[in-house]
Amino acid sequence: MRMRLITTNPSVRKKVIGTILIGGAGYLYLKVWLPLTGIGIPCVFHEVTGLYCPGCGITRSLGAILRLDIHEAFRYNMLIFILAPLYLLYMVAVKKDWVNLKNGLLYSMLGLTISFGILRNIPIFSWMEPTSFT
Repeated sequence: MRMRLITTNPSVRKKVIGTILIGGAGYLYLKVWLPLTGIGIPCVFHEVTGLYCPGCGITRSLGAILRLDIHEAFRYNMLIFILAPLYLLYMVAVKKDWVNLKNGLLYSMLGLTISFGILRNIPIFSWMEPTSFT
């Protein structure tokens, strides 16, 4: 039996191609653009307030993941390691229409994100700050 790489369903095909294009653009940004130019995505929240938002360090974390340096990726932003499996579970709950689990996960992820954003700006939790922030 011969398998097709891309389905004949146009809707699925568009999603697959879109995912590949977005993933490829992200990969080029992290592996080509950043090393050549050193011009990253600035955090407007940090620039204005001097505080770390829950997303500070994610770009550097993704770059470290691409280098397979999981320890450094965790030090840049540990929240993505917590939210990623929860988000995958959330997507399963949406697909299976498990309303209670879906809602619980959504509120949990929101609460974790807000809590992380607050805690990483309290001196006793300074270990949550992104490392080597410039």
